[in-house]
Amino acid sequence: QVQLAESGGGLAQPGGSLRLSCVVFGRTISVYIMGWFRQAPGKEREFVGTISRSGGSIYYADSVKGRFTISRDHAKNTVYLQMNGLKPEDTAVYYCAASYDRGVAGIRSGVYDYWGQGTQVTVSS
Repeated sequence: QVQLAESGGGLAQPGGSLRLSCVVFGRTISVYIMGWFRQAPGKEREFVGTISRSGGSIYYADSVKGRFTISRDHAKNTVYLQMNGLKPEDTAVYYCAASYDRGVAGIRSGVYDYWGQGTQVTVSS
């Protein structure tokens, strides 16, 4: 049974930073493409970023490019999302996801096989 558990969400001020973690239980993270998505109230879930199995290929949504950084630590079976320069429009529930897809990385939510429960990020003064 593969499970993903996010942590690190909370309240941040505009311009502040948070680091989200996603631990994978039940299988080594090295077999998965990993991704981060978010869903704001009243909106559809949207792509944030994705990282290939090796970590050598990383893609971001235009809305977060230059502010957010994805990384992965196979020894800890964990993927991270470092969020800097936070804006109120970053407020959402953030989800990590894992995919067996044959591709290098996953932008579409449909390629992901496992999802975490999500962690709330609120950016407000």
